[in-house]
Amino acid sequence: MVTSDQVKAYARECGADLVGVGAMDRFEGAPKEMDPRYIFPEAQAIVGLGFRIHRGCFRGIEEGTFFGAYPSMGYAGINYRDAPITLRALCSALEDQGYEAVPVQNMLFLNPLDPLNGVAHDVSRPVAPDLPAPDVMLHYRIAAFICGMGEIGFSKVFLTPEFGPRQRFVFLLTDAPLEPDPIFEGEICDRCMLCVKNCTVGALDPDETVKVTVAGRELEWAKLDEVKCSSGYQGANPHYSPFTPEDYDVEEALKHPYRAVELPYNKASAGMFHLPGALEGARGCIRACFIHLEETGKIKNVFKHPFRKRKPWRL
Repeated sequence: MVTSDQVKAYARECGADLVGVGAMDRFEGAPKEMDPRYIFPEAQAIVGLGFRIHRGCFRGIEEGTFFGAYPSMGYAGINYRDAPITLRALCSALEDQGYEAVPVQNMLFLNPLDPLNGVAHDVSRPVAPDLPAPDVMLHYRIAAFICGMGEIGFSKVFLTPEFGPRQRFVFLLTDAPLEPDPIFEGEICDRCMLCVKNCTVGALDPDETVKVTVAGRELEWAKLDEVKCSSGYQGANPHYSPFTPEDYDVEEALKHPYRAVELPYNKASAGMFHLPGALEGARGCIRACFIHLEETGKIKNVFKHPFRKRKPWRL
């Protein structure tokens, strides 16, 4: 019989920086469209794999001189190359032990609950009356919490004690009877509100929060305007993107989730990496967050020099 320790050791050997195991009953109460038990009803465990985003991927954006590292190595390189390779290896290892493993890659597909799919809730229909409409979309942050890997911060970005907000996740569902990790009991987010203050498009509402109960714990984060977030990510605010014209219609862009993809840099990035160029560099939800967590000593991945060395630029 395969053990959780064996699974974790092999996952790390194959490239994962973080590994956690969760019990499937912790998903009790989840919406059908987000409940992985409908993907694999016989699954005994969910395994989460975390891959660090190198701090250096943000260096060029911080200096205002090199924007390509984050969308390539910090985003597409993890989601489309590194994580799937490790995920496949781990699934193969479980199959070799006689257990089924369903890979759940961090890819963007149409889902009835996705506010950015642009076609409301008509993307699919259930194949049977008691089933949710496909594709069931795993809530990655909640899944990582269920695997005991950390907590959801006020920004809705997932925080780990190792890297703060600097990681991306993939998961697998398996019928192997793995021992689950305990739910994370620490506190990483101290509600400093720097994520809210530094968001380039004001996508986070500090006065309205979302609360959900997961595995007996109440989780809370700021209400996120997904359309604003998507537009800001693509550089809709010309004050924080040298690739965005000064006269760009920001208010119009913030009404449409993919309007800013029309910018030349985003078109080039989407053509190469299948996603826009991340032109604002996660200025609030990741950069301001990890700078604060490093300064307050709340994460384990420490550096010999501080990240922010000069006053942040603004056009």
